[in-house]
Amino acid sequence: MIVFPNCKINLGLRILRKRTDGYHDLETVFYPLHFTDILELIGSADNNSKLSFSTTGLPLESNLDNLCVRAYELLKKDFPQLPSAIIHLHKVIPLGGGLGGGSADAAFTLKLMNEKFSLGLSTEKLINYAQQLGSDCPFFINNIAAYATGRGELLEQVPLDLSSFKFIVVNPRISISTSQAFSKIKPSLPLKSLRQIIQQPMITWKNDLVNDFEKSIFNQFSGIEAIKNKLYDSGATYASMSGSGSTVYGIYEKKINVSFDFPSHYFIKELNS
Repeated sequence: MIVFPNCKINLGLRILRKRTDGYHDLETVFYPLHFTDILELIGSADNNSKLSFSTTGLPLESNLDNLCVRAYELLKKDFPQLPSAIIHLHKVIPLGGGLGGGSADAAFTLKLMNEKFSLGLSTEKLINYAQQLGSDCPFFINNIAAYATGRGELLEQVPLDLSSFKFIVVNPRISISTSQAFSKIKPSLPLKSLRQIIQQPMITWKNDLVNDFEKSIFNQFSGIEAIKNKLYDSGATYASMSGSGSTVYGIYEKKINVSFDFPSHYFIKELNS
């Protein structure tokens, strides 16, 4: 069985407070985009009840600690009868760029195993498993636009349809450490919730829809800020860094034609929702 784990962008990201468990409460809006990795799961004839995991495409730091492997091992604890399996991941979504590719791979592994091995897990149970793998993972179970709070795992569907726009996604091949990005944030409570802001006309988002990570990341990597400025200069209605970076996206009217002079090693992709 083959599935195509897609990426997401963050429409705004506010860090509200530091929690006693060491995490942060935040609010953001997750929005899915049609840009995917490729994930294949095959039942194995071996009787050793182990997982064989391989990758192609973009290189990963470690196959052993990959979220797909962790997803398999998580289900294996509760379903020891799971047979041996072969998982192959072809990695396309840039790593460490705020697009949630690893989280999507993990969530899609859970869904794929549930279907392949007839585990009978409800959506709620799949979300519970996804929460154990990472804060962004639960979003990809339902994979629809959602207002997220808590660590990002508390989700509420929002009526947001951006299919009449196109998206330009630019990644400068810089990997941002999420933990380091959080260490430079000063939490604060906004005057207006992101859930309200995204219902405003998009032309107002430039001033109101804020990603709290941008200030510190731009100070450290001026080239990332330059990407955002170039997207606005080329006619984007709204542009922002996604998550804790380093990917920057622009939302455009479909009639606008754009071209850029970014360095050749940058990843640039035009996407639809």
